Amino acid sequence: MKISDVAAIVTGGASGLGEATVRALAAAGAKVTALDRDADRGAALAAETGVHFVETDVTDETSVTEALTQARGQMGRINAAVNCAGIVIGERTLGRKGPHGLDGFRRVVDVNLVGSFNVARLAAAEMAKNDGTEKGVIVNTASIAAYDGQKGQAAYAASKAGIAGMTLPMARDLASIGIRVCAIAPGIFLTPMMQGLPDDVQAGLAADVPFPPRLGDPAEFAALVRFILEAGYLNGEVTVS
Repeated sequence: MKISDVAAIVTGGASGLGEATVRALAAAGAKVTALDRDADRGAALAAETGVHFVETDVTDETSVTEALTQARGQMGRINAAVNCAGIVIGERTLGRKGPHGLDGFRRVVDVNLVGSFNVARLAAAEMAKNDGTEKGVIVNTASIAAYDGQKGQAAYAASKAGIAGMTLPMARDLASIGIRVCAIAPGIFLTPMMQGLPDDVQAGLAADVPFPPRLGDPAEFAALVRFILEAGYLNGEVTVS
C-alpha cells in the first residue's frame, strides 16, 4: 500500500504514540482521522496539522460506528486502522490495602483489549467495502509487558497479551477479505505518561535498555506503523520494538 493511498483512522490520536502516528502519516501524504476522547487536544491537533478529528470512546459501539462514518465521509474510504488508545494502572494483585481492585482491572482490559477489538472489527467492516485486492490494514498496539510484565502490571500485561494473542487469528479471519492485521509491542517510550515520572526514574528505565540506552521516541513507533502499512507481505505478526 502506497502511503499516498492511505486513508487511516488512529485511535488515541491526540497524544503519545497515537499523536506521533497521526503526524507522521499526515506529513507523508496520507489522509488521517484522529480518534480520541480528549476533545481539546484533538481539536488543537486538527487545527495544527489539518487532519480530521472525531471525539470517540473506543469502548462504545455507537461512538466508534459514528466516528467511522464521519471518517469515511471525510476521507472517502478507510483502508488503515491504527489502535493506540490505551490506559495503564499500577496495582499489585495483593497489596497493602488488600486485593487488586476488580473495577480497575476490568477498565484496563475494556479500554486496551476490548476497545481495540471493537475498533478493529468495525473498521474491518468498512474496509470490506473497498475495491481492489488489498482492502486494508489493521495495526494494534500491544506492549513488551505482554511478554515481560512487571510488578503491578497484572491488568496492563493481561490486556496487552490479549492484543498480541488475537493478532494471528484475526489475520486469518480477515485474510480472505484482503485485510492484513499486525501488532506492535513497544518497549518503554517517552510518552506523556512516562514524562510524568521523575527524571531519575526515567533515567533508570533507560539504563535497562540494552541499546540504545534511552527511551523510545514516539516518532520511531510511527515509522514502524508506516513500514507495516507499506509492507504488503507482512501479516499476522507482532513486532517487538
